Amino acid sequence: MYKALLKPLLFQLDAEQAHHFVFDNLKRSFRLPGTAALMRQLYDFEHPSLEREVFGLKFRNPVGLAAGFDKNAELTDELAALGFGFVEIGTVTPRAQPGNPAPRLFRLKEDEALINRMGFNNDGAAAVAQRLRQRRSGIIIGGNIGKNKDTPNEQAAADYVAGFEALFEVVDYFVVNVSSPNTPNLRDLQEKKPLIALLQQVQERNQARPNPKPLLLKIAPDLTNGQLDDILLIARETRLSGLVATNTTISRADLNTPASTVAGIGAGGLSGRPLRQRATEVIRYLHQHTAGSLPIIGVGGIASAADAREKLAAGAALIQLYTGFIYEGPALVKHINQALVR
Repeated sequence: MYKALLKPLLFQLDAEQAHHFVFDNLKRSFRLPGTAALMRQLYDFEHPSLEREVFGLKFRNPVGLAAGFDKNAELTDELAALGFGFVEIGTVTPRAQPGNPAPRLFRLKEDEALINRMGFNNDGAAAVAQRLRQRRSGIIIGGNIGKNKDTPNEQAAADYVAGFEALFEVVDYFVVNVSSPNTPNLRDLQEKKPLIALLQQVQERNQARPNPKPLLLKIAPDLTNGQLDDILLIARETRLSGLVATNTTISRADLNTPASTVAGIGAGGLSGRPLRQRATEVIRYLHQHTAGSLPIIGVGGIASAADAREKLAAGAALIQLYTGFIYEGPALVKHINQALVR
């Protein structure tokens, strides 16, 4: 139904307008009695073999929703009914910010891809935390945290600590995001020295708690093998619970979309099918160089059950969808879980 009826209508709208249209109508429809039960019947799929225990958390299935879709934790209950095993909200910054000017989200239909330069638009950590306190479902929630655009890199750690403190009681794990290409100079924080300092400050706050939360790092697909080796050293030194591989890419290689169209869109992170191979390569490298000792959430270009199996075979403990969910629709979650059982 999605691909035949709804998707053609949504794709007539501007990409960000379509996103808001879906959000508004999902929230509206779930207020009607019976909608949640109907959605679970259509899209949810449970089986004991799908359950996973990763970094001390029990996931009912390994298919999650990546950060960037539900930035402000507005749809966690609705997304739980659509069959996801977990939802990562954010990226959340300490203070609310509007993000970059629109247009800032673009479809590359020939590539089943997106380019976004959203710029961490969100309601701020306090508002997101309050919304999560009111949720009804028990779905596992990841909190993806970042710095405000106007915070200098030298003071970035304070922003990450503030986001961590604000969300600690309402999320199940944290992801430090220093790999988005859409906040100026943010990726400079992936360098070894500043990254160690940042993670150590967050981890100190975490370990001071009676029940520390799993702390993960989200990395870019554009890192060299040498930089990935540094990431693994940093992960050990700062006692990370895992990695999220990968974020969007700044590469524009091997696209089917005309180069002039891509150039006209301009800067931003590319996600979707073109990212699939590189994301899998990064996952495999990290898995092999840790002998599987560091859990990896695999994300990037998953648009089918075969793509999901590829990520898991490369070493991912869990996977996340984003662009594939937009192009394929909510049935993708169920198809993946059914295929994993088979």
